[in-house]
Amino acid sequence: MKIARRQTDDGPILAVLAEGDLLVDLDPETELAALLADRGRIHDVADRALARRKTVTDLVDAALLAPLDPPTFRDFSTFPDHTEGVVKLLDPNATVPAEFWEIPTFYFSNPYAITGPYADVPLAPGCLDFDFELEVGAVVGAAGRDLSVEEAAEHIAGYVVINDFSARDVQFHEMRLRLGPAKGKDTATTLGQFFVTADELASRTSGPSFDLRMEVAVNGETVGQDTLDHMAWSFPALAAYASRGTEIRPGDLLGSGTCRSGCLAELWGRHGRDVRPALRPGDVVTTTVDVLGETRNRIVEAAPMRPIRAWRSA
Repeated sequence: MKIARRQTDDGPILAVLAEGDLLVDLDPETELAALLADRGRIHDVADRALARRKTVTDLVDAALLAPLDPPTFRDFSTFPDHTEGVVKLLDPNATVPAEFWEIPTFYFSNPYAITGPYADVPLAPGCLDFDFELEVGAVVGAAGRDLSVEEAAEHIAGYVVINDFSARDVQFHEMRLRLGPAKGKDTATTLGQFFVTADELASRTSGPSFDLRMEVAVNGETVGQDTLDHMAWSFPALAAYASRGTEIRPGDLLGSGTCRSGCLAELWGRHGRDVRPALRPGDVVTTTVDVLGETRNRIVEAAPMRPIRAWRSA
């Protein structure tokens, strides 16, 4: 089952994708997290909507929003090939850190930066090295705390495409303080047009995740490709780690982290800064993942950066 959210004159509303690329509204449902909190309810509500077909919209005519507004967004690092390339950006001799295999580390990103699959994305203020990151996110269904990996698998309700835009120069500047990334990841995270329920991917199970082809292109030219099953950590492992000593709740988003060749920073680390330029206004970034869907975003000018200064200097 694929769930989208579209803008109407009366505000956002959820809709289920039907045959013929038609969206059938789940009247009057507007928040995915509320549906996911009650196990099985999303299928019941969608089935009723498909039976009634009260409001039907062609997918191509729909003003699509992000399918959910996650209350939290934890973005992990699970692709070793990607990590190996990125660390070379700062140290050409670096390899995958030993800690990568010990914990599925993550950072908290900004849920207010979530935007729609086809929205314009502004450069981060003051950024010269703007980048994309091709990922897949798991969406939490039932709440849980201190889950085992086996238990956590039952708490994942579905999946969505993620493009986590990144201001690399801002990121590396702030991380000299041994904190972050924060403002480097604060401008925009686009979600694909569909939330896809977990049962839709059962036949594609492979290794730690799923045999799904992933691709990112800039201005129609393919930049990177990978498959999701190259993750070293499974989505249930991410959910279990996220729940350790705390709670995960309905609608929480758990990002896979960038796949191999899924961002410019990795390519810069492997091949040098001249291999591809940073994103500029007018560029169009497209991501696609088998079954899950796509994002397509045009880069636009940044808002002006207003200066701030410390109360005193060193």
